[in-house]
Amino acid sequence: MSASEATIPDDMLLVRQAQGGDRKAFEQLYRLHVGRVHGLCLRLCGQRSLAEDLTQEAFIRAWEKLGSFRGESAFYSWLYRLTFNVVLGNQRSRLRRESRETSVESLAELPGETGEHRCAGLRADLEAAIATLPPGARQVFVLHDVEGYKHGEIAEMTGLATGSSKAHLHRARKMLRERLQ
Repeated sequence: MSASEATIPDDMLLVRQAQGGDRKAFEQLYRLHVGRVHGLCLRLCGQRSLAEDLTQEAFIRAWEKLGSFRGESAFYSWLYRLTFNVVLGNQRSRLRRESRETSVESLAELPGETGEHRCAGLRADLEAAIATLPPGARQVFVLHDVEGYKHGEIAEMTGLATGSSKAHLHRARKMLRERLQ
């Protein structure tokens, strides 16, 4: 059993307590899931400081909307969707304000393994390459190849057509191959 599976019963108890107004229970939920939420935000937006802000925004929204969680799925599934929507909303509002390429900041600060392992270097190279992808291609790549969603699910989450999701993934993979050669 994985660590995330082990937290599901605990999550439900903590959720019920937090829904009743127990802030300490919500704090425990935060501690259990903040790493995964931050990783998702970082992969989707490509900027460390923005990912930290979006992580906090996701948990603020989770607290505000916790009453709408009915327990029909795992808490993290609900939190994942909420986080994805926070990141997507942020990207849409940023695109409305300005049209710019995502910049890569502080690649040396990306979390990685300690020591001088080749895996750490490859991981940093891949994270850097992912961060340079256009937002649509990056979203689909992260959702499909990193998080394991199917194109139909991605289409539902993002509002894209399934064919557009496939096209974005093809484009992202092609760009990553070129950047990593």
